[in-house]
Amino acid sequence: MKVSTALPRKVQQFLRGVEIGCRPLVVAVSGGPDSVALLHALAHQRIPNLVIAHLNHQLRGQESDADERFVNELHKTLKDRGAVQSELRCQRADVAAQARREGGNLESIARKIRYGWLIQVATEVQAPFVATGHTANDQAETVLHRLLRGTGLKGLRGIAARRPLAPGIELIRPLLGVTRAEVLAYLEAEGQSYREDATNQNRSYTRNRIRHDLLPCLAQGYNPAIVSVLCRLAKQAAPTYQHQETLAENLLAGAERCRAGKLLVLAAQHLTGQPRQLVREVFRLLWLREGWPLGSMGYREWDRLAAVAFGEVVAVDLPGGIRARRRQHVVQIGFPDKSV
Repeated sequence: MKVSTALPRKVQQFLRGVEIGCRPLVVAVSGGPDSVALLHALAHQRIPNLVIAHLNHQLRGQESDADERFVNELHKTLKDRGAVQSELRCQRADVAAQARREGGNLESIARKIRYGWLIQVATEVQAPFVATGHTANDQAETVLHRLLRGTGLKGLRGIAARRPLAPGIELIRPLLGVTRAEVLAYLEAEGQSYREDATNQNRSYTRNRIRHDLLPCLAQGYNPAIVSVLCRLAKQAAPTYQHQETLAENLLAGAERCRAGKLLVLAAQHLTGQPRQLVREVFRLLWLREGWPLGSMGYREWDRLAAVAFGEVVAVDLPGGIRARRRQHVVQIGFPDKSV
């Protein structure tokens, strides 16, 4: 298969399972190689209406503005060639200012703003899908990053090929089975330029060290197929975790009792005979449902909760001011009444 047709055929194969039909498709284009390759590949699929969405995060000054101009020119070129019937949506967001106001992590704030805006665009054009250019290398980097941080089965799933983004809108990643080397080879064969983000070379970010140092080291010294190995691990972990999550949902439904005021109540006897990892997952589902902070919860915190359920300890205090306490045959969880 020729280089110039291999990547579009993989995208076409992915889209067969999506059933876009005659509806618009929003594609996020930053100007980098992955998103540019995705846009080019989608242009070959005869999608009736592609909506190109570019968000200028204003984090790199003139470089960010140059990215925006590049995407504008790319859109114009594709339209002039008759390669795609599309419209372009560009937006600017002062991500740094919002991060200062909220006091949050810059990368997390940028992601929240980006996906929020993509949802807005998809809603306005009535598009049921938003496509992003995540590749197999992104998947491998994500799995490896999570492994280094001590992830469990949930984290090993990596990046989902498709997931709900908002009611009636799904996020899809048609390049998740495509390596970055394939992306670059495709762009070279097409004679298509792209933008390089200098911050991707900054070794102060863990993700960049994994990309530029650790993964090449593993490929050269241990397994040349490390990217495909990690991607396969993610694919195997996904259905296994889904089964575990279903078991945990059923266990939670059977164990939960009426609230004691503002405290959640679980029947301990429903939990104590279950595998410990399943009980930890029950608590994670509770945290997710209640909207309690998940960022500071790791394996140690989930296991301390399991220890309360199994009667190994009487009570534990957790991030966010939440307390879990074993009282006779139940486990109570929530924010303690400070007036008592």
